[in-house]
Amino acid sequence: MSYATLMVHLDLNASNEGILQLAGDLAERFEASVIGVAACQPLQMIYGDGYMLADIIEQDRIEMDKEIRAVEDRFRAALHNRAKEIHWRSTMTLAPIADYIAHQARAADLIIIDPKGGDSKLDPSRRVDVSDFVMRVGRPVLLVGPGETNLNLQNALVAWKDTREAQRAVANALPLLKKAAHVTVVEVAAEEDLAQAREHVNDVSEWLKRHGIAAEPFAAVTGEDDASRLDMIVKEKGAGLVVAGAYGHSRVREWVLGGVTRDLLMGKGRSALVSH
Repeated sequence: MSYATLMVHLDLNASNEGILQLAGDLAERFEASVIGVAACQPLQMIYGDGYMLADIIEQDRIEMDKEIRAVEDRFRAALHNRAKEIHWRSTMTLAPIADYIAHQARAADLIIIDPKGGDSKLDPSRRVDVSDFVMRVGRPVLLVGPGETNLNLQNALVAWKDTREAQRAVANALPLLKKAAHVTVVEVAAEEDLAQAREHVNDVSEWLKRHGIAAEPFAAVTGEDDASRLDMIVKEKGAGLVVAGAYGHSRVREWVLGGVTRDLLMGKGRSALVSH
């Protein structure tokens, strides 16, 4: 199993240098093709107490078209000679941008996205709701950590929870885990559940071993909460990649791993592969 095609989402009117470098790095590691994708929502006519003149709407469309073309040019320049093939997809859509990217994901094995757009004050017409996207897409998503320009695979950590989502995430992460120098499978649990947690991580580690991945099983007693304890372990292990299941409710735009929030998964110096 490998990643034959990567898809990288690019923000409009924002710097994409880091994520483009990371996408190029992964394309070289896997000898993969890369699809660049971008989308935005045009201004819409407002009825009722106010209105928007047609020429303002047209000017907005022109500006968006310029932004899309500029991002495409930068994508092609950054990935030239780094990816096996490069392709581009973009649109102006009245639907949520997350919907468009989730549909385009059918053409790729792994989606690479910078989650900072979901928290920033960028124009929402150019912003992806990453939480919503993770819930909608049927592919694994690599969330790029702050300032990351290449994926640090010296130490990878599987944040295990005995759920369907975690099972999908570790299976989807196999190509990356095979390239990691060291892999740890971690589950945090209450003291009375520790024996069962050890059984879980031992099983997962043995499964990884049969795929040629030497993994260290580690069951830990939770502290004040699972998230804080897992965060401590991630830091102790120096993990540059966290693999985790994502689950929640798209309608309220939330995704969590137990109590492990996006801030935990996306700490400085690490990226996260998540699957729903």
